[in-house]
Amino acid sequence: MILDSLLGMFSVDMGIDLGTCNTLVCVKGEGVVLNEPSVVAVKRGTNRVLDNGNAVGLVAKEMLGRTPGSISAIRPLRDGVIADFDITEAMLSYFIRKVHGRRKFFRPRVVIAIPSGITAVEKRAVYNSAERAGARRVYLIEEPMAAGIGAGLPIADPTASMIVDIGGGTTEVAIMSLADIAVSESIRVAGDDMDEAIVSHMRKTYNLMIGLQTAERIKIELGSIADIDEGTAMEVRGRDMISGLPRRSMVTSEEIRDSLREPVSAIIDSVTRTLEKADPELAADLVENGIHLAGGGALLRGLDDMIAQGTGLDVHVVEDALSCVARGTAVYLDNLAEWKDTMESDNDLG
Repeated sequence: MILDSLLGMFSVDMGIDLGTCNTLVCVKGEGVVLNEPSVVAVKRGTNRVLDNGNAVGLVAKEMLGRTPGSISAIRPLRDGVIADFDITEAMLSYFIRKVHGRRKFFRPRVVIAIPSGITAVEKRAVYNSAERAGARRVYLIEEPMAAGIGAGLPIADPTASMIVDIGGGTTEVAIMSLADIAVSESIRVAGDDMDEAIVSHMRKTYNLMIGLQTAERIKIELGSIADIDEGTAMEVRGRDMISGLPRRSMVTSEEIRDSLREPVSAIIDSVTRTLEKADPELAADLVENGIHLAGGGALLRGLDDMIAQGTGLDVHVVEDALSCVARGTAVYLDNLAEWKDTMESDNDLG
């Protein structure tokens, strides 16, 4: 432990929110130092990352849907878990090197946020990827806990704190008390499913095929789940499914709202189910404390009001919802001794 502390004086220890869509890295005293898409560009048929291992993140995302036959732009995480082990390792290695610099002899300690519903095998895959990417010691923290810490909720107190973390691949719903999760549910419905719903709508309604990046832009610009921004519209470009030629079309906020109802309903149902499983005392606390929304999906206009209507509780979007989990991993890293009873490290994974 003393040796670990001494090594920590020379290494840049970091907290990582390893997300399906974006990876954020937080460093003590500096906040979020890296926020890049979880995308890697490789030579097709291999795991060799292009540009001497640097075609990762923002550079690789620009290639999504635009690559020639010889190149693949890959998102190595699906639904919050590792789908491609080697590519994830290459991506983590790039991000760790970018933040840690050239300190080759002082490998960092790393805290990684993981979905609460993943299996022991999936946890082991995260740990192995981080270790092989250059981490000296790896600690895992469940995303709801990290989000609660990052939002400044009193999760260590004997009172209920509820977080709904809507990421790209998963939605994490949890009620926490006394530094642990009392009730939780993890569903694989989140921001990616909203994008897919928009793609499906454009295909069925306009016979227009669009990419997921275009769908994400539509969601950000027009996306809502309440009767706001009526009459707002934007031009969408894609490929006509009948002629096969490029074409443009106009789409309205009302259409997008209707297309998002199914994934949003699944998220609200998950929140309701979690509340129904809570002990009466915890439920009573939430009447006072309310529900807190985190993650990129929390920014969908009108979602907080919709959840409030469905639950009868006050709903708050946390400050800087996108970086909430990453900030929580950094706080966790700063207080490893205090949180040692709840942490999960490589020694616990067998």
